[in-house]
Amino acid sequence: MPFSEVEKRIKAAKVAVMAETELMHREFGHARAVIKYDGTKVTPIDIAISEHIQATILAEFPQDQFFSEELTPTDVPVPVVSRFCWVLDPIDGTNNYASGISHCAISLALLERGVPVYGVIYDMARRVLIHGGPGRGVWDEGKPVKANAEPPSGHSLIGFHSPVEKIYAEEGKRLLENFKIRGLGSSTLHLAYVAIGLLDGVVDHNNKIWDIAAACALLEEAGAEIHYLQGAPYPMKEFTLKSGRIQYVTGNKAMCARLHEVIGR
Repeated sequence: MPFSEVEKRIKAAKVAVMAETELMHREFGHARAVIKYDGTKVTPIDIAISEHIQATILAEFPQDQFFSEELTPTDVPVPVVSRFCWVLDPIDGTNNYASGISHCAISLALLERGVPVYGVIYDMARRVLIHGGPGRGVWDEGKPVKANAEPPSGHSLIGFHSPVEKIYAEEGKRLLENFKIRGLGSSTLHLAYVAIGLLDGVVDHNNKIWDIAAACALLEEAGAEIHYLQGAPYPMKEFTLKSGRIQYVTGNKAMCARLHEVIGR
């Protein structure tokens, strides 16, 4: 049977992401980072990967919209008007990448009518491709995987990055008292690692849609949940680099319930 429109795009996404891994590894720890207008860092490799993937995808699917943290001009929000659109973070974990810390990822999401339907993530630390979406399984280095189904305990591993605002410091203290904490410097990998069973849960206060869209496509299919603390970002109706922060807890059903209990919301 001929490929569906989604399957054609999944195939193209995997090829486009894997084509950038040689450049990513070659310049790892060497690329010079500069500070952007929003206080985050960018390197020439972020921009190059973004340009390459955008050109590859739009050459094959010119009717689609393509949004990237690094390339999309968004002085005003850009409405999502096409059936399919793409959201790219060319290097999630740029601070790590520029410093020679390998926890970083290429994160490419395919959205249909504003909802993530497939995510393709290159995990540089493990040198593997993580990908999947609703009804299509979740795959880690070509093997089917699931989220950890065990109930939460004091030995559960929780991905947690220090929150920007001090008002969330008490939440961080309670998480430290109840779980074992990992802060990898890549929100994409935190969520993807829940989907493939390496982490048991995540609490995060400071993400944008390009940080998480690809990994969000994996979670439900893997048996995990994501609970947004200030409203769900999907369906995505517009794209802007000035969007608000996305906050959430993630894990299996029991873990999400326990995380809500611990952080008090």
